[in-house]
Formats: sequence, structure tokens, C-alpha cells
Amino acid sequence: MSATWQHRLAERGVDRRLWLLLPATIFVLLLFVYPFLYGLSLSFQPMDGGGVLANYDKFFSDAYQRDTIATTLKIALPAALLNVLAAVPIAFRLRGRFRGKRLLTTILVVPITLGTVLTAQGLLNYLGPTGWFNRVLLSLQIVDDPIRLTNNYWGVFFSLVITGFPFAFLLVLSYLSGIDPTLQRAAATLGASRAQRFRRITLPLLAPGLATTFLLTFVLAFSVFPSAVLVGNPAGSTRVISLAAYQAAYEQYDYAYASAIAMVMGAVELVVVAIVLVWRSRLYTGSTGGKG
Repeated sequence: MSATWQHRLAERGVDRRLWLLLPATIFVLLLFVYPFLYGLSLSFQPMDGGGVLANYDKFFSDAYQRDTIATTLKIALPAALLNVLAAVPIAFRLRGRFRGKRLLTTILVVPITLGTVLTAQGLLNYLGPTGWFNRVLLSLQIVDDPIRLTNNYWGVFFSLVITGFPFAFLLVLSYLSGIDPTLQRAAATLGASRAQRFRRITLPLLAPGLATTFLLTFVLAFSVFPSAVLVGNPAGSTRVISLAAYQAAYEQYDYAYASAIAMVMGAVELVVVAIVLVWRSRLYTGSTGGKG
């Protein structure tokens, strides 16, 4: 019976190994597709009545809510960009084999294990008004009053850079490791300087990977929530869109409105992703090469 069933599938051009995708497909449907579709449909059911787009009209007509989009972008875009720019030279230096590489790599990715809450606590202890950084500046009489680096924009920004850099570093390092090193040696043989080799060979091959790395770090940063509360100013300069969705759901108990805000949040992310992918396709359309 089993052989006959497999034979029928083969006659219809169905590879039985495709059934191995079934568990992953169910997982994606239950944990991603269904929640998204449910949230989308819920956003069109306003609690206070009105048209199907009433929740979206409520959000965009309220400047206090609408401005959370710009606030989140002002935090997430620079943080993601800085993570990528900082990861490139460090990963470039660490791509070869040398003694102590594993130790340095471990140190650079340690922030992954800290978590957002512990990172925020560390920032408050080190960069807060009574932290060691301000105490040193005050003791040296460099400043008269403590510099505010927490409970504002900079606190959230530093938190996102610390937690996002390890991901950017590991991704860039993996892309650099995939570039054929013989290309660099061939260019050096032809007289190209180190800067020329990086600008003409490494950077073009690395560009698609940098775009992907930027998008992943941006999505992580755009969904910022704990940092905006712990080391930011959630009622003012760091009131991000995720916080607006949380307040709508768990303070106002308007789940339909919260779903609409979440849909807007996803739409903004998709717009940024689309722009970067279009830029990536126009910048470079080749292969990143390989060591094989």
C-alpha cells in the first residue's frame, strides 16, 4: 500500500521528501500567518463603531499617535546604520585566522547573552546622572553638571547599538568569509592597493550582505519596547509605536485599535525593507562569490 501511494505521488510529479516541509509549514501557519490574519481582521472592527477604517483614521488623525512613527524611525534607522558601519571594519579585521580570534569574537557577541533589561541596567549604572562616567567628568571638572545620556533619546540609542551590534557583526563576518580570497590576491598582484581592493572588490561583493544585515538590525531596532521604557522617556522623546500599541491594548483595552497600530507598524517596516531591497538590486546584481 505504501509503495503504491508513493508511486502515485511520483506519477503526479510530487516528491515525497516535500512532506518533510509539513511540520515547518504548520508551525508558520499557526504562529505567524494566523496571528497576522487575525490581527488584520480585528483592526477593521473598531470598538466604538464606525467604518472599517475607523481605527486607522483614529491613529493618523491624532498627532500624538502619528508622531510615534517618526520617533521610532529616528531611533531605529541610525542605530541600524551605525551597527552595520561599525561591524564592517571589525569583521574585516577578524575574518582571517590568528591567535585569539575566538576570544575576541566571543567578547564581541557577549551582549547577546545580556538581554535588554540587563543592558538597560548597565547603562543606568554607567551613564546615568550618578554613574561612573559622569562622576569622572565631574571629578576632573570637565563639566559642571552631569551629562544626560539616559532616560532620553541617547539612552535608547545606546541600548539598541549594544544589543544589535553582535547580530550585525556575525552576519557581516559570515558574508566576508564567503568572498573568494583569491580575488583580493589577484588584485594585489596587479598592483591594487588595500583601499582599492576593498572599494573595487570587497565592497561591491559585500553590498548585498550589508543590505540584508541592515534590514535585520533595523527590524530588531524598530520593534524596540523595553529600552524605550527603561532608559528612555516613554511619555516624550522615546514614545515609540510599539509603546502606543501596548497602551491601546493593555491600558485602554481597545484590542482592535492596538491591532491597527500593529498593522501600521508592520507596514512601515515593509516600506523600509522594500526601499532597501530596491536599492540593493540596483547597486549590485551579481553573486557574492565563494571559497569553492
